[in-house]
Amino acid sequence: MVIEEDRIIESLAGIVGEDYVSNRPEELYMYARDSGTEGPRRVDYVVLPKTVEQVQAIVRLANDNGIPITPMGSNLTLNGLGLPVRGGMVVDMKRMDKILELNRPARYVVIEAGVSQGRLANYLERHAPDLEHPRPEAPPMATVVGNVMIRGHGQLSLKGGNNSHMINGMEVVLPTGEVCPIGAWSVSPWPFCKGPMPDLAGLFCGWHGTTGIVTRLSLKLFPKRRLLDVAGMVVNDPDMLPEVLYAITHTDMVDNLFVVGFAPLGGPAESAQFITINITGDLEEELEFKRARFNRVAEECGGDDKGVHFMKKVPMALKNRFIEHPLSVDPAMAADFYKGGGYRYCGGILPIPRIPEAWRRGIQIAHRNQIGFNAGIQVLGYCHSAMFGFVYAFNRADEESVERVRQAMRETNELVFELGGIPWKAEADAQKQIVQRMAPNTYQLMQRVRRILDPNGIMNPGNWSA
Repeated sequence: MVIEEDRIIESLAGIVGEDYVSNRPEELYMYARDSGTEGPRRVDYVVLPKTVEQVQAIVRLANDNGIPITPMGSNLTLNGLGLPVRGGMVVDMKRMDKILELNRPARYVVIEAGVSQGRLANYLERHAPDLEHPRPEAPPMATVVGNVMIRGHGQLSLKGGNNSHMINGMEVVLPTGEVCPIGAWSVSPWPFCKGPMPDLAGLFCGWHGTTGIVTRLSLKLFPKRRLLDVAGMVVNDPDMLPEVLYAITHTDMVDNLFVVGFAPLGGPAESAQFITINITGDLEEELEFKRARFNRVAEECGGDDKGVHFMKKVPMALKNRFIEHPLSVDPAMAADFYKGGGYRYCGGILPIPRIPEAWRRGIQIAHRNQIGFNAGIQVLGYCHSAMFGFVYAFNRADEESVERVRQAMRETNELVFELGGIPWKAEADAQKQIVQRMAPNTYQLMQRVRRILDPNGIMNPGNWSA
């Protein structure tokens, strides 16, 4: 066995160089776990490619030796999606970190798979300050491609949908080693759109690395206005939220909409919901008009009589936080609830009308398991759906605390299904729950697609399995 491992390490070193491959336990340690509650997984090798040709060679080596492959961005999903389920090789993409092209007139940028959110934001600030990309509420080290592939959302998701909708095209190394350009890239040197080609990008988004490794991405960019401000509403009655959110989005003046609420352990059964409304413009008069319009929205929704309050002045400290991090108060602040700092969330994609019940029953789950509760609700599209983040805090140093959160997550996934929703960034157990509820023919179609693309079953096996 040692001889076999030595042979694999030697082969990988021949591809990427000996400094960028390892099977040493101390170096595999960080690749075997993430910041959530999934617990460590077995990792046999880690390899860091620099070029698409190296990715191809790694994939072919894995095929020849029957070694599972798990591609990894920054491993920040909290749900184990960047961790192998059945051991094998982690392919860390962080060295593929080039920004390859900025096409300002066509509003797109081409990046490699390891480019981080912070790096792209800084690059655009220097070279195209009037453009921006859809940023998630994630640390700057999170990779752009990783967020797109898990159908993440960002501060532009209200009008544009989740970040997978922002794809113009991509380059993918298939599980058999072939390089496949997707979208206009397959015909044109300009990766400016996906259509009118068949939309093959869907074969790689939401599949958790089971259908290929994305090496390059063409991402849409959007106008960035000179001025950014935050308006706020407080809604005392959760039952009012669907109506209020509908009215706000119906103005067609909102750049981003997020709802946040807390119910600490031992606190009241319900607390007010704080709606942050990101507004932008090039003139202060535009912002003033929008503030006045949202004040009118609050009145039209019942105003003080129904517990809907427009905040005529958002506290500067809070406003600065939202401006610096446009999506929300960072959910990671829940990690500070307890000693040992940890948090985990179930992002259920829900119909907007189910938000009030999700809020109330999320609190019940938290109290039943004796943990603090934080809810963050990201509106996707014009109230077409919402990501309801059930956030539970735990003490990493206390296994009992961790297990209570695991139980809360199991109960929350069941609640999401009961409410007609679907868990987002589903961990392996939640994936099985989805598969069990999926139309049988749909699941069989998924398996046929995987067998065609990955005949040897090496790509992140154990994900999307019954």
